[in-house]
Amino acid sequence: MLNVVLFEPEIPQNTGNIMRTCVATGTRLHLIKPLGFSLDEKVVRRSGANYIDDCDYIVYENFDEFLAKNKGKFYFLTRYGRRPHSSFDYSNKDENIYLIFGKESTGIPKEILKDYLDTCMRIPMTDKVRALNLSNCVAIMVYEALRQQDYPNLLREEPFKGADYLER
Repeated sequence: MLNVVLFEPEIPQNTGNIMRTCVATGTRLHLIKPLGFSLDEKVVRRSGANYIDDCDYIVYENFDEFLAKNKGKFYFLTRYGRRPHSSFDYSNKDENIYLIFGKESTGIPKEILKDYLDTCMRIPMTDKVRALNLSNCVAIMVYEALRQQDYPNLLREEPFKGADYLER
């Protein structure tokens, strides 16, 4: 199963957008406290576009609780990573894969990353920006993992107006 992990997220709009991405992709979301907002806030719900009720998510008190309750392969996105996100193999559909993202202001603490140097990565970009928006990073990473798995359980045709909508 594919999992997105947000370590101490701070911006409710980002988390709402990420919840929507998780619903769209059948990905489980893990939120590690402290959160910089309440999940009941209107701005989270607005960003999630009313899909939040369908989001499969779990909240943890801290990173140690998350580690104690989850087993699998952990990948960490950090601007200090030395390998591009696309250089990792996420193709094993039978493995629990966790894509871990840090808080918007400071990322994932070095104390955590030092134990996982072989699975630290970055999304390549120019030297004009420090980092991409968190919800964009999650979408890039999730879809790379799903591409490698050939988009399991995702629809390839528009379900509401029909596959032949453009031809009609």
